[in-house]
Amino acid sequence: MCSLRRNEQVEERAVKDYGIIRPLLEDRYAAVQAVSGDTPRIQQLLLKTAKWLQSRGSSQWSGLLRGEDSHRTPEAVERGDVFLFKNGEDVAAMVMLLRKPSEWDIELWGEADSDRAVYVHRLAIDRDYAGQRLGGSVLQWVSEGIRFIGKDRIRLDCIASNGALNALYQTMGYTYVGESTNSDGSFSKFEKRLTV
Repeated sequence: MCSLRRNEQVEERAVKDYGIIRPLLEDRYAAVQAVSGDTPRIQQLLLKTAKWLQSRGSSQWSGLLRGEDSHRTPEAVERGDVFLFKNGEDVAAMVMLLRKPSEWDIELWGEADSDRAVYVHRLAIDRDYAGQRLGGSVLQWVSEGIRFIGKDRIRLDCIASNGALNALYQTMGYTYVGESTNSDGSFSKFEKRLTV
């Protein structure tokens, strides 16, 4: 009963601050807001992705392998910041869309226009759905398939030395707006203005 009430509160709040324009991704994957019952599958997908990144020589998301979750995934789900792309019951992909910047975002971006931005984190594709350009489709959906009240830009970052991601974001219409350095390294920042 308490869990049901919490899910209803998330859904009720979400209806007030966002609208899904495209409920299907690639006419195949249902775009839905995650609820607390999805959290175990989301964490499994993130861990699976972190292991895959590690197998490719990347330390990106390695904190997840040590049990550290800098984005506090369960809390993000409860806030309504996580969106899933489902093929039936399978979670093919996920993305975290923060309406309020995290400490990480403030460190990289500062406070300027933070109230007008949505911050993209933890875009993950289940390896069973890899090789279908699903990541690019999710990025396109983030800027065209959903709208948040009062938000007119999408922001994201990636490791500056990751040429493939830097190129992908620019190909997807995100503008490179500079580089920031913190204790974890150098990060490229990208922004996409939305037509409201």
